[in-house]
Amino acid sequence: MMGLAARLMRALNEPEFALEDEDRHPDLSPVSDEELGSLLVAAYRVGASAPHAMTRIRFAVEDAASRRRPRYTPDACRAMFEALVHKCQEHGWADLTLGLGALERCTGPLPDVSEPSRTLVEFWLEKDTVRQPYALLAVAGLAGDGTLRAAVERLSRDVGSIVADEIAVIAGLSPAEQKLLSGIDREHRFVSPLAPAWRRSADHPAYVAFARRALEAAADRTDAIRAGEIPYRADKAFTDREITSLGQALRVALLRDEPWLPELFDRLLPGIALAPTPAKTLPSQALLYEVVRAAQDYPTPELVTAIRTVRRTVRHAGVPKQLDKMLKKVDAALAERADVALRLPRLGFDTAPVSGSAAVGVLRRPAGDYQAVVAVTDTATLTWQKDGRPLRGVPAPVRRDHTALVKELRELVKRVNAQLVTLTRALEGGCTVDAVHPYGWWRTELAGHPLARTLVRRLIWEIEVAPGEWRAVLPEADQHLPDAPDDASVRLWHPLRSEPAAVRAWRDLLTERRIRQPFKQAFREIYLLTPAEEQTRVYSNRFAAHLVHYRRMFALLRARGWTSDRLGPWDGGDGDEAERTFAAGEWRVRFFHTWADWAGDDELASTDQVRFDRRVEGAWRETPLADVPPLVFSEAMRDVDLFVGVSSIASDPDWTDGGPERTYWERTSFAELTESAEARREALARILPRLKLADRCTLDGRFLIVRGDLCTYKIHLGSANILMEPDDAYLCIVPARRPGDGKVFLPFEDDRLSLILSKAFLLAADTEIADESILIQIKRGA
Repeated sequence: MMGLAARLMRALNEPEFALEDEDRHPDLSPVSDEELGSLLVAAYRVGASAPHAMTRIRFAVEDAASRRRPRYTPDACRAMFEALVHKCQEHGWADLTLGLGALERCTGPLPDVSEPSRTLVEFWLEKDTVRQPYALLAVAGLAGDGTLRAAVERLSRDVGSIVADEIAVIAGLSPAEQKLLSGIDREHRFVSPLAPAWRRSADHPAYVAFARRALEAAADRTDAIRAGEIPYRADKAFTDREITSLGQALRVALLRDEPWLPELFDRLLPGIALAPTPAKTLPSQALLYEVVRAAQDYPTPELVTAIRTVRRTVRHAGVPKQLDKMLKKVDAALAERADVALRLPRLGFDTAPVSGSAAVGVLRRPAGDYQAVVAVTDTATLTWQKDGRPLRGVPAPVRRDHTALVKELRELVKRVNAQLVTLTRALEGGCTVDAVHPYGWWRTELAGHPLARTLVRRLIWEIEVAPGEWRAVLPEADQHLPDAPDDASVRLWHPLRSEPAAVRAWRDLLTERRIRQPFKQAFREIYLLTPAEEQTRVYSNRFAAHLVHYRRMFALLRARGWTSDRLGPWDGGDGDEAERTFAAGEWRVRFFHTWADWAGDDELASTDQVRFDRRVEGAWRETPLADVPPLVFSEAMRDVDLFVGVSSIASDPDWTDGGPERTYWERTSFAELTESAEARREALARILPRLKLADRCTLDGRFLIVRGDLCTYKIHLGSANILMEPDDAYLCIVPARRPGDGKVFLPFEDDRLSLILSKAFLLAADTEIADESILIQIKRGA
């Protein structure tokens, strides 16, 4: 009987060949890697107009090849090059890396492919735009020295000196080295290759040397533009191809964390972001955005700080807004580079008490008879003193005689605050990678660092005091850190690894000591695999079938570092899978959602499954939920819970539309609590006894019960919507913040918790309510 590979091969080459029904979605796992290589060659010849059955097989073969590493016989290698020639002639383009990959994984002696290689190069050299220049050079080398020289001459024409240098470097490499570097070829700047391609490039000495030359040449050019040595033209400092090459060079340098980069950032970023004239233009807006895209792939604290500094000074009105959007993804990426993310310069700060407070980071600078004091508590602040006495503002003599110092210190405050934001995001990101640090380094460079200590000391850490024995410690509450060797391990504490009693104890301590953590740690939600998810095996429906305000959820996706296409009522805009990588890029979570409908001027979307993929040999493979590391699963589901909880129409107290949306709103507004709402309930249990309205409030299941003088109210702990006893009449209320409401201590930032407390304060004193729209509802329901 004809084997599966043979039947598929015949189907790909003979449109009239009939396949059995079970072959319409063929399972290619029985097919060997060598057979898969031959199938891929045949599949690559299938065009868009081919019969439907052939197209389905082609997609199945290409999908299998993306998850495996096909191997090729010498005949299949040559056939692949001939297929590339056919593709170029028929469709005007072919992926040259397929041919190079076939040679790399050839199972026998390499075939002579000089003739098809020469044809491919000649075809491309006639084009106005050359795609895949690295791969083209590698293919040109297979065709002979004459073809390679012609390719170098063509690729170096009218592209700028930086690209010409790059082409010369690549042309001088061996074919094997050219093949390795071809992995970072990019058709355009907006798509970045997978991490393995960058890592191979970062290990290649010749390309690393080029990367430094290219970036320093770029900085030299912007210096010359600022000095007037090169005429200024808006956004013309670099060619498009130079921008792509510089982006590649920067990624290699960032991946290697080269020590010369911070100094280069201080030259290059202002040089590309600020015109040498008062014009509100940039020498190279395109390169500025390419630098930020490189930071999204391989961020460092110094680059993130430099970008935020430039963001404050750029004159173009639209650039800061775009940078803010891009920086959200940069912050998420930095959080997963634990090896560099926590690096923080001291900037001349010392540790000392200020105005009787605990020791904080302090910088003092004299200004005549006055002294400037920059202190870092929750944030950095600048104050002025005379003879040790604090002053309300900047003294007039200082403003007059020390203008440069005032400007320098204000910029320093902004820079420190930007670094603190970056550090906070990086620390929280460590929750998913389970980052471990040497105790000696942590003690001096984090817990003892004059800038970092304000954040680090309010977090709970675990120190391995003996092999396998971890001791949890909160430096803000413990005078003495435990004794442990400098090479002992220390990591952030996570409630997922602790017993419930220990979690409750930490929550009690934070509330009693009024310690507000820089991000939700002790009260962090935990998401464990449910029996329903064990049944569905590879996907979770836990947050499916919710109706959400789409624009609000889309903004949250971007803010949390997720990637998602914009949905809408257009072709291809009806559904998407938002995704984010976790655990240093080893895991990917996908959150499916679809565009639903308009609601007035608002857009609605419907949520669907959550799935997880693991990176295996450079490709993503869907993974059963039970195999996902508990920390990755919990943190990913926490994000999805946030998206649904904040953007669900059930959390909209003004929702009045009817139809299926109203049915969903009524069902969900007062539903069982999610993990985030449960954490809110636990926080309220500790906060309420300390408030002046404590005798009017009780927690009862899903609700905070508030006893007013006119009525008794039930505030749902998930949606913050309100019902009135005795018949659960709905009360629509969006209260203004009451005086003193913002002074209530909260152990973590939570807008919904603040809203619930704001409503509780208002309703506990319902006889003082002046808003007639609220009073009418209360009197009707009472």
